[in-house]
Amino acid sequence: MTKPDIAGARNLQTTGGSAVKSPSRPAEIIDLRERNFNMLKQDLILRNPLRLLGQEDQYILPEGSMGAVLARAGVGKTALMVQIALDTLLRGKNVLHVSMDDPVDKVSLWHKEVFGNMAAQYNLPHANQLWDSILTKRFIMTFRVEGFSVPKLEERLHDLTEQNIFNPQMIIIDGFPFESAAHEPLRQLKAFAVSNRLRIWFSVRTHRHEQLGATGMPPRLSKLDDLFGVILQLQPDGKKVHVKVSKGFRNADEYPELLLDPATMLINQTSK
Repeated sequence: MTKPDIAGARNLQTTGGSAVKSPSRPAEIIDLRERNFNMLKQDLILRNPLRLLGQEDQYILPEGSMGAVLARAGVGKTALMVQIALDTLLRGKNVLHVSMDDPVDKVSLWHKEVFGNMAAQYNLPHANQLWDSILTKRFIMTFRVEGFSVPKLEERLHDLTEQNIFNPQMIIIDGFPFESAAHEPLRQLKAFAVSNRLRIWFSVRTHRHEQLGATGMPPRLSKLDDLFGVILQLQPDGKKVHVKVSKGFRNADEYPELLLDPATMLINQTSK
């Protein structure tokens, strides 16, 4: 059923016995702009090759799950995680980016540059306004590695949610210390993800000399496999960087071949 145009009815004025519609009011202009932004967001989501890795709900990770992006230093882990974050922001969900490597301004620059590259690649109109509209759904939090603990993260998040400042639906954790004793903190984070229906992504640094297991995890982290629902690997091959799904799909034929462009740091699809 079509909803009555109450705003339009209230906007009618009577002049000499005939009804004349006055110029659109600011609220209607704002509503029209919001609809245009929603169309632009949907367009970007549909153009993003990452959606091809999505499940039935179009997210790569189910709620209450953890995912990992594995690669050697400098290959593109942060760039891929930022694209996952941007895709989630465009879907209207809140994203918390936790960094243990970089300060807030550098993380913010990462997001802005990757979004700018996406906008340029797809010739997106009104990119600056769209960028401003999704920023309200992003929050950046930094920790020193030695100062991070799951109770501290929960405490800081509790402060934000209690004051209605921010309530995340996805968390990106970049720089988590997998080199040290990570098993118990990760189990705590998995429980936190389940209880809060969160999707949590981690960057995991691998090393050139390591022989990776079937799921892509190096032997030193093989006992952590069961904590992650999806594992993505970035594999350099000459000037190409392949995005390989090591866990989360039953076989390689179930997902498209994706590449990370080292120039733009964007994910592109290629034919097999």
